Amino acid sequence: MRVVLLPLAAACAALAAGCGPIPESTVPDLSDRETIRVVSTVGMIADAVERVGGDRVEVDGLMGPGIDPHLYKASEGDVRRLERADVIFYGGLHLEAKMADVLERIGERRLTRAVTDGMPRSGLISVGNGQYDPHVWFDVDLWKGAVREIRDTLASVDPAHAAGYRERAAAYLDELTALDAEVRRESATVPPAARVIVTAHDAFGYFGRRYGFEVVGLQGISTASEAGAKDVQRLADLIASRRIPAIFVESSVSPRTIEAVKEAVRARGFDVEIGGSLFSDAMGTAGTPEGTYVGMVRHNADTITSALRGEE
Repeated sequence: MRVVLLPLAAACAALAAGCGPIPESTVPDLSDRETIRVVSTVGMIADAVERVGGDRVEVDGLMGPGIDPHLYKASEGDVRRLERADVIFYGGLHLEAKMADVLERIGERRLTRAVTDGMPRSGLISVGNGQYDPHVWFDVDLWKGAVREIRDTLASVDPAHAAGYRERAAAYLDELTALDAEVRRESATVPPAARVIVTAHDAFGYFGRRYGFEVVGLQGISTASEAGAKDVQRLADLIASRRIPAIFVESSVSPRTIEAVKEAVRARGFDVEIGGSLFSDAMGTAGTPEGTYVGMVRHNADTITSALRGEE
């Protein structure tokens, strides 16, 4: 969001679409603080804040490994953590839909920003009715916009240390540029006919658009929707007719429906492999490579390309 004090009646719209620039007088100057207390929602945001903030920030991430942000409801403890924050970063675009009311209330008293605010809507994937796919982190080049939003927000509340935020952000953006090029090279090794990513929910649209894959999700962009028997049969028909070599489970979504798809494909006389587990709405465990954004993206790219090339 672009405002700190939101009129209550407009809060939900503001959370979804972002607002205009906040008045300069409402941005707190926290330069005298030993550290800036930041609360974030998903792990990808927490990781970016840590990279940009360095030792100037103390980051508290609400959603850890395996947590589905589409279904996440803030607990009383979460509300207390948000109330203690100096700055709150969230994804926006209805990613944390069930937290909208909490973010609305907290946004009246705490600086609260959606990291997608600065992303041009023309660069987002529209899903109709003025809404957009929130899984923007799967386009590494697009995710740079989130890093810039974090950089600019932290610099605005901590101007005495703005140079440090800009320096760390520049180094991280360079790393993301290299990562984007790496994923593009690796994706090009998959034969064009095999470039189909089948997952439990439609989270990989940005990955597919950026790196040249068709993406088919059993559910929509939110796991709040339920996949039915007709969805399973439809997807099984597609996989069997096109002989797609592998399908994927997700770390934050139950594998049950994808396993049902595998069995339905087998009933059609074709065996499709489960090519591995992808990180979609949550990163891996802290302390592992997949517990960072860069490591998560690299894991997904390696898993997808190896499986679709038919490698063990």
